[in-house]
Amino acid sequence: MDGQEIADGLVPPGTNRNRCPALDRHCHMPEGRVAANGAGPAMTGRFEVSYRDGILIVLVAGVFWSLSALAIRLVNDAATWQILFYRSAGLVPVLFLFISVRSGGRPLAEIRRAGRPAVVGGAGLVAAFAGAVYSIQETTVANAVFLFATAPFFTAILAWPVLGERVGRRTWIATAVGFAGVVIMVEDGIAQGAILGNLAAVISAIGFAVFTLSLRRGRSADMAAAVLLAGLMSLPVSFMMCQILDQTLFIAPRDIVICLLMGAVLLACGLSIYIIGSRAVPAAELALLAMTEVLLGPIWVWLFLGETAAFQTWAGGAVLMAAIAGNALSGLRGLQPRPI
Repeated sequence: MDGQEIADGLVPPGTNRNRCPALDRHCHMPEGRVAANGAGPAMTGRFEVSYRDGILIVLVAGVFWSLSALAIRLVNDAATWQILFYRSAGLVPVLFLFISVRSGGRPLAEIRRAGRPAVVGGAGLVAAFAGAVYSIQETTVANAVFLFATAPFFTAILAWPVLGERVGRRTWIATAVGFAGVVIMVEDGIAQGAILGNLAAVISAIGFAVFTLSLRRGRSADMAAAVLLAGLMSLPVSFMMCQILDQTLFIAPRDIVICLLMGAVLLACGLSIYIIGSRAVPAAELALLAMTEVLLGPIWVWLFLGETAAFQTWAGGAVLMAAIAGNALSGLRGLQPRPI
């Protein structure tokens, strides 16, 4: 939840939520003291995290997530559902261990406490994960990651009919400007025959919005549990899709290793350290820090693989990023320190 949402009345001002930039995703964080104004340390289980440390930790998490696009590019032969299967296989055990540590050795109780909203949100993430992998394979990384960044705007659009949450005028303006940037990018993608990749990226963003809304609706306790459930659901779904498409899970060992590391290190470890760091950083600032993931993704593939994007992609992406930054900054201006 960013400061703009507090000011605009999307959620009650006492609600303790943080944003998950990898997925964007407003996530209810359980117990612990949150340094809402960045004035002091936040307690995260056994860890005491200062505001400065929280900023650094969240930035590191963004770097982890930004490398996912490069990792997908490095996969030689595996298709979308094969990648998703092995990536989920890497993600599940690491997140389960993280939840076990945070819950004092009671991971199943923590997962049950997340409840039905986490199951619905996990299903949304399955679509989001699959759409993200397919779009990166079918269009440029820059085009894909910029379209992923529209997730907060889809969340805002769906918040009123699904949750009855009012969306403020500044958020609607930011949404309109952001979608203008999307039109510029998609027009270029259509011209290059990458319409399916663009469509998959938009489906991914909508899946992330479903994840966000389901957690809001149920006031879910822990976003890590919902992501773990998404990983668990992805395994049988990916297996069935491989069977339907006549694809084998016996892929090249190199591809398997890349996918497992993608899930275990880039996604699961990135999420784990993000949860630790985000407790000490105001949510509106998290929206700005989230841009690290979006901006670094295209840079990695340019540095290591020489992949570039068309001018329209960068122009539309700049418009979209400006809209997100403007909305987040307006939230920071409207954010008032509150008791914690």
